[in-house]
Amino acid sequence: MLVLSRHRDESIIIGDDIVVTIVDIRGDKVRLGINAPQDVPVHRQEVYDAIQRENHKASQIQPSDTRDVGKNG
Repeated sequence: MLVLSRHRDESIIIGDDIVVTIVDIRGDKVRLGINAPQDVPVHRQEVYDAIQRENHKASQIQPSDTRDVGKNG
């Protein structure tokens, strides 16, 4: 892991087209601004982990599990 020190309003560049800027620092919280192309997903870690868990669960569904999907009562 690369660890960098930055002050408010300073940035780091990832690749050629992702810019992460320190927007604000209050106590133990840092606000980041992220400028990335629209085709690059940007998520908080806990959101990304939840997406991955749901994707994994969905990949484990068997065809028989969806037999009644879309049928009315």
